[in-house]
Amino acid sequence: MQPTTPARRRLAVLSLAAGALCVLGSGLAQAQTPAYRAEYRLSTTLGTAFPWGQAGERWIELVKEKTQGRINIKLYSGNSLVGGDQTREFTAIRQGVIDMSIGSTINWSPQIKELNLFSLPFLMPDYKAMDVLTQGEVGKELFAVLEKRDVIPLAWGENGFRELSNSKRPVATPADLKGMKFRVVGSPLYNETFTALGANPTQMSWADAQPALASGAVDGQENPLSVFVGAKLPTVGQKHLTLWHYVADPLIFVVNKNVWNSWTPADREAVKQAALQAGRENVEKARKGIAGTDNAVLKQIEAAGVTVTRLTPEQRAAFVQATRPVYDKWSRQIGADLVKKAEAAIARR
Repeated sequence: MQPTTPARRRLAVLSLAAGALCVLGSGLAQAQTPAYRAEYRLSTTLGTAFPWGQAGERWIELVKEKTQGRINIKLYSGNSLVGGDQTREFTAIRQGVIDMSIGSTINWSPQIKELNLFSLPFLMPDYKAMDVLTQGEVGKELFAVLEKRDVIPLAWGENGFRELSNSKRPVATPADLKGMKFRVVGSPLYNETFTALGANPTQMSWADAQPALASGAVDGQENPLSVFVGAKLPTVGQKHLTLWHYVADPLIFVVNKNVWNSWTPADREAVKQAALQAGRENVEKARKGIAGTDNAVLKQIEAAGVTVTRLTPEQRAAFVQATRPVYDKWSRQIGADLVKKAEAAIARR
């Protein structure tokens, strides 16, 4: 056995110190990387009887698959994490009460004024117009706005064009709406649009809307056809339906910023790709039986004894004219440049 020299002793001390630093560095890295939660909370307004809630189910399934089970999510529909108040959802996402959401541009518009773009009356005449906005430069600009508000937007989905129904009479002109009470979502823009048409708008959550329709407390409502069918609205007196495509309701897949930053880059990409796939599938499902030449849903609605009114171009023009003051006022609030960019994109479609 060789005697220990001063040089050997110094080398041994340095080796031990290096090893201690490695252990300490590893411990610090682990302390700085938040542990994944056992479960994350995903909020939607509608449940799994509707394409919206089904999109939530699909995102959950795809995330679990693409992250090999590292990220597990539970669906909370009916905006149950905010007591059913749809308009509080976006604030709850920013605060971390909600981890993830597939949210409506309408519900989030009280906090994000630019999202009112999709609620400008009669801006988008068809599905192609909606697509050029969500999938083009306008959609990118809106995502950039959201990113500044502590959420990470990943993909677009769709609830659909909102059509009009009521229990009283067919609606083909603005005058037909006079005096009728309509349930609308909690947005001032909807109040002003229906007031301009001579109707009496009443804001309430969707949970309260169906009992109100059944009791006659309100005469009508506006929602995509998938909701009209899924909620069985003909059974609560909604016997008159007008196809007017007056506004649309895109959905946005988002994650709370802090939650997003707690995941590895690989898992972030997996969650994003899952959102993009679920979004594409959701849009396809939301339009099935409605868009283009596929009218299976309309046939189902008419078979339930509902009178369907399809507006002629001249009839639609009368609604456009009646709501133009509202359009102009809200264009300024949303941002004139953004609205002009949207109008130009639609004109080029």
